[in-house]
Amino acid sequence: MTSVVQNFFFDCADAYELGRFWSGVVGKPMADDDVPGDPEAIIEMDNGVTLFFGQVPEPKTVKNRIHLCLQPDIPRDEEVERLLKLGATLLHDRRNPDGTGWAVLGDPEGNEFCVLRSAAEKAATS
Repeated sequence: MTSVVQNFFFDCADAYELGRFWSGVVGKPMADDDVPGDPEAIIEMDNGVTLFFGQVPEPKTVKNRIHLCLQPDIPRDEEVERLLKLGATLLHDRRNPDGTGWAVLGDPEGNEFCVLRSAAEKAATS
């Protein structure tokens, strides 16, 4: 027997606003019934996995023990700039002069995530 990942749950102070940010990141809409002030928000991905945002009373205090790694369909550096404009923060720049590496960003509530090279960038250096 095995288990299937159903969703990734984000603890947050403002489920709607964090859901809105991630909706822009992944290019998928939030659920039709999500509205400002809701204690939870949902984004359904094409692969069946859901990004679930749930309001909790305590703030984030330490580094995530698990995080998302994103592989964009555009060049990594362009994606980093796009995400910064959406409200992300650059936490650690692990990009190398030869084009390898990644960038560690934080979402508006400080949850860490990585932006990797696109498939085309990886293929070009292989």
